[in-house]
Amino acid sequence: MDVNKLPCSLKNQFLISMPHMRYSGFSNTLTYVCEHDEQGAMGLVINRPTDISLGEIFKQLNISVSASEHNKDVIFAGGPVQTDRGFILHKNDQSWDSTIKVTHNISLTTSRDILAYLADTHGPYSCLVALGYSGWGAGQLEEEISNNYWLTVPASSEIIFDLPYDQRLKAAAAQLGISLEQISPHSGHA
Repeated sequence: MDVNKLPCSLKNQFLISMPHMRYSGFSNTLTYVCEHDEQGAMGLVINRPTDISLGEIFKQLNISVSASEHNKDVIFAGGPVQTDRGFILHKNDQSWDSTIKVTHNISLTTSRDILAYLADTHGPYSCLVALGYSGWGAGQLEEEISNNYWLTVPASSEIIFDLPYDQRLKAAAAQLGISLEQISPHSGHA
């Protein structure tokens, strides 16, 4: 198979890191693929929290907060690319200045105006805020999948927005009927 030929998009899929990636920056991660086409892919790691709260981001950006329920929300390390830039994954209950619709019920916003709404508790009510993203060039993700770095499974908004972050990877693997603890950390091909 020519890895540069895109058989199908992995948009709205989860990437489950394989155990043999334990020494990489993606060890034990679950990544939500927001975009995937012939030019490459972009996603957010959704189970790696930072020690930064959303309240701290509001403070750094001088956004006034009126008793936001999101103040204590944890910020996630979305990936190693542009780690100083924020990405908000949310349900499609509103649209902001820079919103990309990923699916009929999930969007990605990168504009500051969404943060003001979060600070005033006007929504979005289901969201995940990340600093940085995960990116792959043309054919790179396909090659990594063929080299057994990732398992893929259709994404679930319930896993993204409703489960605690430390349960997301296990829940995504369970959709495939597997337990990651039972997979060997050594890869191979049949």
